[in-house]
Amino acid sequence: MAIEGRSDAKAGQRIRLGMVGGGEGAFIGAVHRIAARIDDAYDLVAGALSSTPEKARRSGEALGLAPDRIYDDYETMAKAEAARPDGIEAVAIVTPNHMHAGPVIAFLGAGVHVICDKPLTVSLAEARRIEAAVAASGRIFALTHNYTGYPLVRRMREMVAGGELGTIRLVQVEYAQDWLTGPTEASGNKQAEWRVDPARSGAGGALGDIGTHAFNLSDFVTGLDVAELSADLTAFGEGRVLDDNLQIALRYASGARGSLWASQVAPGNENGLMLRVYGTRGGLAWRQENPNQLFWSPLNEATRIITRGGPQSGAAGGRVTRIPPGHPEGYLEGFANLYSEVALAIKAARDGGEPPEGVLFPTIADGVKGLAFIEAAVHSSRSNGQWVKP
Repeated sequence: MAIEGRSDAKAGQRIRLGMVGGGEGAFIGAVHRIAARIDDAYDLVAGALSSTPEKARRSGEALGLAPDRIYDDYETMAKAEAARPDGIEAVAIVTPNHMHAGPVIAFLGAGVHVICDKPLTVSLAEARRIEAAVAASGRIFALTHNYTGYPLVRRMREMVAGGELGTIRLVQVEYAQDWLTGPTEASGNKQAEWRVDPARSGAGGALGDIGTHAFNLSDFVTGLDVAELSADLTAFGEGRVLDDNLQIALRYASGARGSLWASQVAPGNENGLMLRVYGTRGGLAWRQENPNQLFWSPLNEATRIITRGGPQSGAAGGRVTRIPPGHPEGYLEGFANLYSEVALAIKAARDGGEPPEGVLFPTIADGVKGLAFIEAAVHSSRSNGQWVKP
């Protein structure tokens, strides 16, 4: 079987990319840099990689950036890059949540396209500010809910939209981890420290970190609007202020029902993201830890396994598949698919055109929806599970 791959993302001059955050010791910055290079669509040429100038310079030097394009802060970087004839065209924002809004707004104002890590920011009010800045700039804004880049997730979306499941009745999504079961934040773990701090993470702990991924995944695949939700957020870790476990019941405007469970205190779970969708004609089940298989159960028929790149993977899954079936693709490739989709949109914008048909990535609307979900869940939980409209 011929695999189309992502060669379409390579066409034309590479996009000059900058980065804010993601310096030494940061996990997600390296992920973004790998994702940006997998399809040869970007060149990282500038960065303000840390709020500590010494660390920012060391990090930039380690990545081979030119000395005059290693910046101490994002404000200086935005102004300097906007003034250069070879300035950056896009910037990746990979800071903790509370440091998203400032850089996003600054670079949009400087005429730079923005790729921002999720969640969008720490409050719905701030999300609305960013939304206004995106609209005023006319620039592309992408949010890296990376699981939407998996080929079989796109196949699920295609099948639901095509009516293959019939009328959707039930949506079950969960995201279980165990890394905060103990007092990880007290062990010097940088990733844990800021994620349990409301000043840096926002009102949601596991809710903002992985609950938003679960919510976005179900939203992306089903396209169903949540009419109201009832949430129970719990902080099991001793002295922990933010939730590390959440259970949320969902009522959809269509009449469908859903359930979302996310936890970072469930021993035995590493990255247990799973989505199941059931309709009047059949059901689908997908697990992130085995992302190259999708289970399709037509009503009154035997369950079938759809493989990534296989004969039933569909047009949506096929266009973001790189290698033949049996060669696993996963987290980094899914992330890279988003970067490559954004690259196609940016290259089309260079010429004042539209991106190719099928190009798809989370936008500012998804970011705002995610913050509305967080605030509704927090409000519901504080009101003893009261049903709340997001």
